[in-house]
Amino acid sequence: MRNAYISTLHQLAKSNENILALVADNGTIVYDEYREDFPDRFINFGISEANMISVAAGLASCGKIPFAYTIANFLAFRAYEQIRNDVCMQKMNVKIVGIGVGFVYSNLGPTHHSTEDIAVMRVLPEMTIFSPSDPLETVKVTNAAASIAGPVYLRLATGGSPKIYENNYDFEVGKGVTLREGNDLSIIATGSIVHEALQAVDTLEELGVSVRLINIHTIKPVDRDIILKAANETRAILTVEEHSITGGLGSCVAEVLAEENCEHHYFKRLGLKGVFPQGYGNYQEMKVLNGLSRDDIVKEVNSLLNVKRRIQPPSGYAV
Repeated sequence: MRNAYISTLHQLAKSNENILALVADNGTIVYDEYREDFPDRFINFGISEANMISVAAGLASCGKIPFAYTIANFLAFRAYEQIRNDVCMQKMNVKIVGIGVGFVYSNLGPTHHSTEDIAVMRVLPEMTIFSPSDPLETVKVTNAAASIAGPVYLRLATGGSPKIYENNYDFEVGKGVTLREGNDLSIIATGSIVHEALQAVDTLEELGVSVRLINIHTIKPVDRDIILKAANETRAILTVEEHSITGGLGSCVAEVLAEENCEHHYFKRLGLKGVFPQGYGNYQEMKVLNGLSRDDIVKEVNSLLNVKRRIQPPSGYAV
């Protein structure tokens, strides 16, 4: 996702001289080509994220379109006051790009895991929030961010993100994408964990469970229609996110269901439950340690559907 974002920003800068790249001593090497072509439109602020955001707001007030980029945690929390007061309160056209969301910076520990950023960002008035699932979608949300006149938060994984989309598709801000059709249960996911959910759906199909998989690339504004359609057409909804279940995607979906009085519907949130990320390891190991692997998703689906008959799994796979 990181490379897709920077490549897209480079292309945007070629056609719009107001596009600026701001960094806080992070990712400077991957900006080499951008910096070579646009040396006057690349600013490294060093480890001073709050200052970067305030300057970004000032640049936006002069008609520039700054994309302020660094590790998501250091933006969402260290610079939160500046995002709130200088960007959102003033309705400035600043694009805030948080890299390494979820457990992506796996073995760097919980100080680098961004698992509360959706919660704090979505409460801010004026803020649009994108959470793409793969490189192609990153290209689309970056282009969309540049066209929106106002604050935008892009939460991105880093390099090596697997593909979700093999072919191009029609992207629309605020409209989720149904990746798989199904009637028994709907999984609603966001970000890079969509890949894990897709693997879980494949396994569940082998077990005879028909699962609808919905990718929410825009957290705010969230697609109420696709959520309500899933509620009306499937027996249950499971949200999956590499984030706290408090204030994240699960909370967004729960709010929609509650406001529409979907009381009869079975619903559960899968994510971090009142804890910081647990343990150390590589990215896949972190998902296992924190209950967000393919196997965990499969187990939650079976639990939510309350399957009465024992489903015989394929050889070598334990449900």
